[in-house]
Amino acid sequence: MRIDRLLVYLRFARTRSRASAMVEQGHMRCNGTHISKASEEVRAGDVLTFMMGSKVKIIEVLGLPDRRGPPGMARSHYRELDRGDKNAIASNKDRD
Repeated sequence: MRIDRLLVYLRFARTRSRASAMVEQGHMRCNGTHISKASEEVRAGDVLTFMMGSKVKIIEVLGLPDRRGPPGMARSHYRELDRGDKNAIASNKDRD
């Protein structure tokens, strides 16, 4: 699925043009690799890192939705990795 469409379906962007702008600004990563094209394909299991306002979001795509649905349905297709998940981000004491 295209990343711009996924961002809309997961409710991180309201329109596909806004999602495209988010990607083309250069602040989007998929599995640690910069993405600069809105047509980049994303699959289940990919980890996306991007800015939402002044915060960095790190999510794992669990499944690909087939439409933009209610927020609860959207949340069932991804898992946030920056919400205290000790395995997602190394703590300061684990870094050199």
